[in-house]
Parts: sequence; C-alpha cells; structure tokens
Amino acid sequence: MLPVVSVVGRPNVGKSTLFNRLIGERKAIVDNLSGVTRDRHYGASFWNGMDFNVIDTGGYLPDDTDIMMLGIKEQVHIAIDESDVILFVVDSQTGLTDVDKSMFHILRQIDKPVFLVANKSDNENLKLMATEFYALGTDAVHAISATSGSGTGELLDEVVKALPDIKEDEHPELPKIAIVGRPNVGKSSYVNALLGHTRSIVTDIAGTTRDSINTLYTHNDKELVLIDTAGLRKKAKVKENIEFYSTVRTEKALRECDVAVLLLDATQGLEDQDKRILRLAEQYNKGIVIAINKWDLIEDKETMTFDDHKKRILDLLPQMDYIPVISISATTKQRTDKLLDVVFEVIEERSKKISTSDFNAFLENIIRLRPMPMKRGKTLTIQYGLQVKQTPPVFKFFMNAPEDLPSNYRKFLENQIREHYGFVGTPITMVFRQK
Repeated sequence: MLPVVSVVGRPNVGKSTLFNRLIGERKAIVDNLSGVTRDRHYGASFWNGMDFNVIDTGGYLPDDTDIMMLGIKEQVHIAIDESDVILFVVDSQTGLTDVDKSMFHILRQIDKPVFLVANKSDNENLKLMATEFYALGTDAVHAISATSGSGTGELLDEVVKALPDIKEDEHPELPKIAIVGRPNVGKSSYVNALLGHTRSIVTDIAGTTRDSINTLYTHNDKELVLIDTAGLRKKAKVKENIEFYSTVRTEKALRECDVAVLLLDATQGLEDQDKRILRLAEQYNKGIVIAINKWDLIEDKETMTFDDHKKRILDLLPQMDYIPVISISATTKQRTDKLLDVVFEVIEERSKKISTSDFNAFLENIIRLRPMPMKRGKTLTIQYGLQVKQTPPVFKFFMNAPEDLPSNYRKFLENQIREHYGFVGTPITMVFRQK
C-alpha cells in the first residue's frame, strides 16, 4: 500500500502540469482553460528511493460560481480522505485570491502535512511575488515552475520526508479481487450478497458508499481479499465529483488487485467508462472478468438471451474476447458464488507456466501453419521463444528482425497461444528481441 500525495487548488493554477511533472508523463490534459482535466487522475511517482502515488484533483468544476465553490470544497475533502500528503497549488502570477484563502482555511484544520506550492514562479521577480502567500499563515512557500521543473526537486525532497512508511500488505499471499464499475451498478450490493450482511451502505443513489472496504472472504476453502471500490463520498452534491472520486478509487484498486471484476448493469450495457476501466486493467496486466448484474430485471429473455447480450458486449471489445462474461443478480444472489468460481479460474490461468520445450514445439507447428512474412527481401524467422514470467504471463521471442514483425502476425501468435494454452481472462505480454 503506497502512500498518496494529492494535488489540490482552484482551477487553472497548473495542477495537471504539476501532476504530469511528478509522474514523469504527460497523462493529464493541460490547457489554459479551467476545468479541462477529464481523463487521468492517478499516477505513480518515485523520488529519493521512495515510491508513492499521486492524485490530480484538477477540473470537473461547473461555471456556476456557487456550485464551483461547492465542488472545490468537495474535492479538497476527497483529497483529505485519500491522501497522506497534500500539495496546495496557488498561482504566483495571479496572486492570493479569496478562493485560495477559503481552501487553505479548510486544509489547515486537518492533521496531515500540507505544502503550499506557488506555481508559475518562472523567474526571480515572480518568486519574489510568491512571498505574498505567507499572509495565509503558512510556515513555508515553495515557489516552483511546473512547466520548466524549477524548484520541483527541492519540493519533492521535502515531500518524501513527510510521507509515512509504506504500509505492509496484511495478506500478501492472498489474491485480491477488485469489484469495479460505474456508480450504481451494484458493486456494494454484490459484496453484501456474498458476505450475507450489509457491510456497505446501499441505496438507489449513486455515491452512497463512504469508503472502499477490503474484506477477507473464504470461497470453497480458498481465501481471498475483496476490494469494494464503490468508495464515493457520501452526500456528494456535484455530479462531476462523484465521477472523479469513482475514477480515483477505481485506478487505485486496479493497481492493487490481482483480478478485476467489472460489474455492468444489464439494463444499461457497456459504456465508454467501462471500456476505459477494461483498458486500464489490461494495461496493468490484471486478470479480468465481466459480470452483468441485474440480469433478473431483463424481462424478455427469449428475444434477448444472455448469449446475445454477451456477444453484443464482446463485439464492442474486439481485442478483448479472452475475457469471460457471466450474468449475476446481487439482489437475488443468483450466481454470486459462480462468479468467484470464474475468478479463481482466472487466477489459475494467470499463474500458468508453459515449459520451454513444449512452447517451442508449439511455435514450430503454428509457423508451419502460417509461415512468417517477408520484409525487405528476407523472410522473418523466430529462432525460439519461452515464457519468462508468470502472474502475469510474459513471453519472449528471439528473431532476426523484430522491428519488422507486422502487428497482424503478433495478433495471430497471441490468438494461437490462447487457443492452445487458454489464459482465460488474462492479458498476455509478448516481447520480441533480436537474436
């Protein structure tokens, strides 16, 4: 469990630029318009031997002043809940504003380290102007330029000193199953159905679960840890903040879990946010299962059979047809245990080990079935391959010109591996190296 640093502040002070600087990648959208952060909120960082996660609370604020202020306050509280250290970002060029004062008043009441970061201090004059923020009563003002990186190293030196020790995993040997999905698809209802009692608050209003809850659970004499990611702030008044909080909790859970169970609402189907969750799970090389909840609410099951519904979903995921799909009803407890049977199957598939001799015999057969293409006047050849890692599986291939191998042949190899060896619900990584 890595410590968490949150980046908070009013719109357009450069939070996303600082977030990108901290994680070393351009993942958050950066624009001069306020409220443009829409996609990426969670990233990993490393400094002075310390790993930690970073949350970007940028964007998602409506134009209405009253609602915007409410939204800002909610996001500060979200950061307080999620974080070990908070970076409060202000703008040296604009100077101290009433919104800054209001936010800092909230932050100074909490028992967590808060660093006041005066961004856009791009020259000596602006660094001098940043001293204005001492009027807030802070002990230190960190004048930086997130764009150029000036001052960020000194800031990080102090931040990592304030981070707590990495929390030890209470059950490192047990598989961790994250229950993920859009708000109000039934995540908490499913966990409650398994446990047999109400562990999470459940209503028809999205965002009623206060905290994500990790629960030790035994299924058929096998132990696992359930991660309920409903985790939306209770009584959130700004819809965008519910979505923001859901995204933060989901990304955090996907990094920590072994298998992600994506819950879908049978009455709504697959949406863009679901696809994004699946892409992240695949990117993090997690096992994946899709569970269609509320199947009991589908009335015309003759016209729309489960197989039809499953096909419709997988047609929208052309590169992810290896993911198992199951229907459940958290309300009636239909197939809630069956879902865990599928999860344990994916856990076994994810840890499968293929011997090198068997794998090369397999390679020889499929290359004979579909000879490798020619590039630049010569035939591409794979000398041999082997599985170099399991949980998750990684295969390495040694060949004469890996940079010339077309993507369609890579996909052919992956399809053949799946057809022959399975790896149900498991992303496969394939690495090609020059022999």
